[in-house]
Amino acid sequence: MTEQDTVDGRKLRGRRRRAQIIEATLTIVHRDGASGVTHRTVAKEAGITTSLTLYYFATLDELLVAALTSVTDAYTQRIRQLVDTADDPLDGLARLIAESAGPGRERALAERELSTLAARRPALRPAAWRWRDSVAELARTQSDDPDIVEAFVALCDGLCAAILLGDRGADPEHIRGLLGGVLRHTGP
Repeated sequence: MTEQDTVDGRKLRGRRRRAQIIEATLTIVHRDGASGVTHRTVAKEAGITTSLTLYYFATLDELLVAALTSVTDAYTQRIRQLVDTADDPLDGLARLIAESAGPGRERALAERELSTLAARRPALRPAAWRWRDSVAELARTQSDDPDIVEAFVALCDGLCAAILLGDRGADPEHIRGLLGGVLRHTGP
């Protein structure tokens, strides 16, 4: 085994440990809310020592930013694929939003709670904006009117919140119709 193999092995273990800590954080956010996240609760959830969570994330803000970034990066990647390859990116976005009522509920709930927390914790704001920026990018493929793009992003935000507040499924076709309606709007 070479020195490079040892270094690469340590890096891989470090990435895995970070991912484990982030997943534990998201589990706590889903179960107890963001207020339940501490280095101690995350360590307990992950089955590691508190000092190890502090080694990877020195502050609570670093830990929360990493958790939010994990979720927003996944959404951003999916939206990027829609922008780059989808015949109907609005349909894809509608389906992504509708997932908040089903298999994507836990991640969507964590993203929503951590994004809302960004209003009080400025360190979270860049990660909180990442999803919205991706949605705006998708909207700009359909309209170059900045007001329409802003309304589109606000509608997506509102739909996600409404789905999480509701206790029933979400209809992607209905969501698709709402998204298309905003993009067809041309005046005040």
